[in-house]
Amino acid sequence: MLITPRKIEYDAIKHLLTRRSADVHKGDFGHVLVIGGDKGFGGAALMAGMSAARSGAGLVSVATHPYHCAAFLARCPELMVKGIEESEELVNLVCAASLVVLGPGLGQSDWSRLCMKLTLETLSRQPAPLIMDADALNLLSQGVGKAELSHVDNVILTPHPGEAARLLNINNADIQSDRVSAVRKLQQSYAGISILKGAGTLICYTRGERQQVDQCAHGNPGMASGGMGDVLSGILGSMLAQGFSAVDSARLGVCIHSKAADLQAKLSGERGLLATDLLDSVRLLVNP
Repeated sequence: MLITPRKIEYDAIKHLLTRRSADVHKGDFGHVLVIGGDKGFGGAALMAGMSAARSGAGLVSVATHPYHCAAFLARCPELMVKGIEESEELVNLVCAASLVVLGPGLGQSDWSRLCMKLTLETLSRQPAPLIMDADALNLLSQGVGKAELSHVDNVILTPHPGEAARLLNINNADIQSDRVSAVRKLQQSYAGISILKGAGTLICYTRGERQQVDQCAHGNPGMASGGMGDVLSGILGSMLAQGFSAVDSARLGVCIHSKAADLQAKLSGERGLLATDLLDSVRLLVNP
């Protein structure tokens, strides 16, 4: 069945970001756990954690390679950073979190595979929302954790075209030639919500018994730089932590992320736009 994507814009959904009451505390806005940052890839997990904090999560923890802990705390002391050396350490962190962002800078080493397997096994026993990005998707395309993932509810996948191609076992050109069909196949194959990043980011989910595809109206070529997807994952996690539904979290997260990039590009141009440049605009957009 042919589906025409529905355009979504920040201004049309920002009303969901209601004003907070005066008597709230950090426990009211969830606890995001970012798992990633194998040795040499710490920046991705750090950016995901920082963006989750900047977009309103009450608490943000990062489970990463011990090698990165000092640098993380020097850059953003608000993050609760734990270097993972033992299996039990990660299991305890997953059990304490409201949701998990798995994959930014995760890598594909033995450490990476163990983190992924333990996370999915734990979530299959103690359910919580899961956002999968980057190397979590690459490992999944290799079969790592696929059996465990089938027992995890409330999953959001956030592939770029290359990752989507690996997940569907097709080539990148096939993804780009029909992005709507690609995101629908991803959602059919893995359930939950699939977000296909790129020009005109697509969000596919099931409403009732039918698939719905939304297309973000924001974004610009300056977003073609490293770390943008990590910032998006953090925003998505933050929206979920604050109690928005999975669909509203996906729609808000994608629009806030791309709109923030547009604001920064308008301020100083597209070329040379960095992922961390978005964070101040993200904070403005979550406080409309």
